[in-house]
Amino acid sequence: MRKKLMSIALCLTMVVGALAGCGNAGKDANENGKTTLTMWMPPLDSDTKGNFGKLLENFEEENNCEVDIELIPWDTYTEKWSVALSGGESPDIGYFYAEMYANYIASGAIEELSSYLTKDDYKEYLYLDKGEMMGGLYGMPIMTGVPFVLFYNKDILADLGEKAPETWEDFARIAKEATQDTDGDGKIDQYGYAVGLNSGDMSNLYMLNAYIYSLLWQAGGDIYNDDYKSVRFDDENGVKAIEFFKSLKDYMPENVLSLAGTDAFSTIFGQGKAAFGVARSTQNQQAKFSESYPDLNWGYVTSLKGEQYGTFGASDCLSIMSSSKHKELAMKLIKYICGSEFMTEYHKIAPGAPLTASEAYAGEPEMERIVTEDKDKWRGVQVGPSGSEILENYASEIQAVMEGKKEVKQALKDAADYANGVLDEYWEEYNS
Repeated sequence: MRKKLMSIALCLTMVVGALAGCGNAGKDANENGKTTLTMWMPPLDSDTKGNFGKLLENFEEENNCEVDIELIPWDTYTEKWSVALSGGESPDIGYFYAEMYANYIASGAIEELSSYLTKDDYKEYLYLDKGEMMGGLYGMPIMTGVPFVLFYNKDILADLGEKAPETWEDFARIAKEATQDTDGDGKIDQYGYAVGLNSGDMSNLYMLNAYIYSLLWQAGGDIYNDDYKSVRFDDENGVKAIEFFKSLKDYMPENVLSLAGTDAFSTIFGQGKAAFGVARSTQNQQAKFSESYPDLNWGYVTSLKGEQYGTFGASDCLSIMSSSKHKELAMKLIKYICGSEFMTEYHKIAPGAPLTASEAYAGEPEMERIVTEDKDKWRGVQVGPSGSEILENYASEIQAVMEGKKEVKQALKDAADYANGVLDEYWEEYNS
């Protein structure tokens, strides 16, 4: 597997130069005399192509262009990009999530964007820092502000005489108190923490997104060292995070290993059978929960406090491909999509945080603090080489801990040894 991924990275490096002159990214003019900009993205709502198309009509008219959007299903998204780039295909603009970036940045397939932005842009676009990775600005955030948060059952906490937790110590205490046999049949039927470690129909990195990154960051840890040539999730802080997660297992459902994370939230926390559950937030949370869980009396904590705050919030971005013939126009389109005019209307269809200073917050008042006072409590995953492979193995070693097959320090050592081996091979090929 390592050799295969390294070969893909090397192939990407080799094709970048070829892409620049092959005409795959964008067309000088179509039969109507208009420039065509091509954009690849996944479905973001029930009719992304139609919704984007309507909202881009003014831009197309004002810039004498047509935007050709190709939707790629989520389950084949990364594969499509890898195969296409290795084969010499490339759009003008691509939608990327963090784990996709490292190899494409290293190979030169993605344009660095800072030279296309003005001082005013840095004031207007609120999340540009979340597009900074590996020493440059390579993406403009389009989907952000909906981090995973810790939801709590107000009724259960009230029965225990507790309030919303602030620290790890609060959380562990309440989770223990809440784990009870409430009907006296000798079996636990109310849990402290509704966790599911099976990926179900989600990415196998869901476990990290929902449960692990938050603890790792709160403990003061991270994935990579600053030079990206080795990992650090096995250091003292990383061990502390996984030891704490393991210590909570007695307060999780007995089928935690086979239960999907999304099912743990919907069938246990959502049904009032757990004090805590983790899920991605949304700006219309009350409306969503009122429909799905009408009897649930809930609140949320954006992040617990360990050594510091931290929880995972995706910062999916739009990026310009280096092969594009129309980089200036592509940047203009990205600014427009992420700008107030477009997003004010699009967020009526798919609620999300304002991306600019000019866009008003349009969500529920209870959720606004996520993007105001709590904005610095959430972040995206650190982007580094061979990210998906390293993180998938990291997740599997944590699974082994929770299954009782390995001790925490041994599992993290094994995960780090594997990761550092992958990185050694990556940098050896990259520098050759």
